[in-house]
Amino acid sequence: MDQIRDEIRDEQGRQVTAGATLVTPGVMPAGAPGGPGAAGTLAGANGTNPAGSGGTPGQERAATAQADGRRAAARADRDREGDGMWRGAGRVAVAVREREGATGGPGRQAAGEGAGPGGEPEAAMRVEHLNLYYGGFHALKDITLAIPARSITALIGPSGCGKSTFLRTLNRMNDMIQGVRIEGKVWLRDVDIYSGAMEVEELRARVGMVFQQPNPFPKSIYDNVAYGPRIHGIRDRRRLDEIVESSLRQAALWDEVKDDLRRSAYSLSGGQQQRLCIARALAVQPEVLLMDEPTSALDPAATARIEDLVTELKKQYTIVIVTHNMQQAARVADRTAFFLSGELIEYGPTSELFTRPRDRRTEDYITGRFG
Repeated sequence: MDQIRDEIRDEQGRQVTAGATLVTPGVMPAGAPGGPGAAGTLAGANGTNPAGSGGTPGQERAATAQADGRRAAARADRDREGDGMWRGAGRVAVAVREREGATGGPGRQAAGEGAGPGGEPEAAMRVEHLNLYYGGFHALKDITLAIPARSITALIGPSGCGKSTFLRTLNRMNDMIQGVRIEGKVWLRDVDIYSGAMEVEELRARVGMVFQQPNPFPKSIYDNVAYGPRIHGIRDRRRLDEIVESSLRQAALWDEVKDDLRRSAYSLSGGQQQRLCIARALAVQPEVLLMDEPTSALDPAATARIEDLVTELKKQYTIVIVTHNMQQAARVADRTAFFLSGELIEYGPTSELFTRPRDRRTEDYITGRFG
């Protein structure tokens, strides 16, 4: 982060000044090998004085540089063992930097894409003064934000902060929980979904959901994807075939299953099952896709496939994703919201939130001081 200098002490009282500006990740701390001031930073340590040690000036400089390198490498090894906070924040910043390099800038959209009046991103959903109570417990506290269309919004924060509860308010999944009371407004385009102007069935067709654990139905691959369209009245076999193929292609699963669509969905791997669930959600052509930690139960290879898929899907859909993985948020999200104890602490472009947070609590969370 800009101008943030962390002083981290280990058990022996060793102090390391990080000197790392996360806006330009990859810059080494002062005195680290190859970093600013590496040569000469440790010169003269332990009472040694390279000057006058005998030998030519060139030999002295070489010997000093070699000793400096050894000491700095040893210090870097100690830092790698004890300095988890700095390293975690650094990896997030690297992910932000790599993403900016790939997209041409933080959260940048193509000219005119999803733009509203005054050049502001068009909002697919808007939340105004949302409060949610589980009986007497105040779980969400006066949340207000706008979710841009055809973009990825990540919700981050420690366990129990309210991010999954908030996600479920966007398609009224919390209605199923006894004792829940909700105040405020949640707009899908120009309709308040809690006003009674929209049936829950219509809402959940327009705002789909993918859960943390893959949950395919005990049916064939084909019947899993065709389930939603059939519920909404589509019976024509040719039309269903088109929907199933299109949805599986969008979910990057078609080529892996096209030769045997009648086999059980349970025969698929975990990553394939999750992509099948995404295809099932896409089959009813939603406007918004909610994803509650969709990769937390997957291996790294399957996670990468889902992240690539989500990045591709945002060209057509608005995606809101809950994640505990801040590097994942940095890789895929255009905007990020940080929740803490039921409050929305900070919300903005992902690159800004991770590299120039406005609130100290955000900084503390993304550098690993808690959570």
